Amino acid sequence: MPHRLVILDRDGTINRASDEFVKSPEEWQPLPGALEAISRLNHAGFHVVLATNQSGLGRGLFDMAALNAVHAHMLKSLAAVGGRVDAIFYCPHGPDEGCACRKPAPGLLQQIEERYGVNLKGVPYVGDSLRDMLAAQAAQCAPHLVLTGRHADLKSKPLPPNFPAQTHVHADLAAFVDQLLGEAATAESVT
Repeated sequence: MPHRLVILDRDGTINRASDEFVKSPEEWQPLPGALEAISRLNHAGFHVVLATNQSGLGRGLFDMAALNAVHAHMLKSLAAVGGRVDAIFYCPHGPDEGCACRKPAPGLLQQIEERYGVNLKGVPYVGDSLRDMLAAQAAQCAPHLVLTGRHADLKSKPLPPNFPAQTHVHADLAAFVDQLLGEAATAESVT
């Protein structure tokens, strides 16, 4: 896998988050512009991988067949706009199970690093929560917060001090992609 990699959270980043969990394809609703943003990343040569906590599995709220159906629906919706996700890494554990893969622990990101044989230092990780930003920091990824999920209330406020100091803030996934592709184009024109 080339170094042009972007890691994304799922709920609140690509699709609407739900306090009741996303348990079926019908409950999976993409955020405006998110699928197109992933497609733009793909067409610019970036590989996209997901790292998502799915504790609904461990809590018994849905089973693997339901999670697979949600992901199949997401991938089909993404393909319809010319986009793709190369892999989906998920943590099935509940918050009290003490696993190494549930964000804010960096285990999912370390699995990506091991699977692809890449160093994640500086690789963008985009998510909607403090948990995502702390996992990114622990894995040396560049933390990018989108204000489309758990922290939508921060739109006109400074980040709380418990966020990593280097957290970049974006209105949504499309705004992150605009910035990333703008920086990539600038870097290419310089070289």
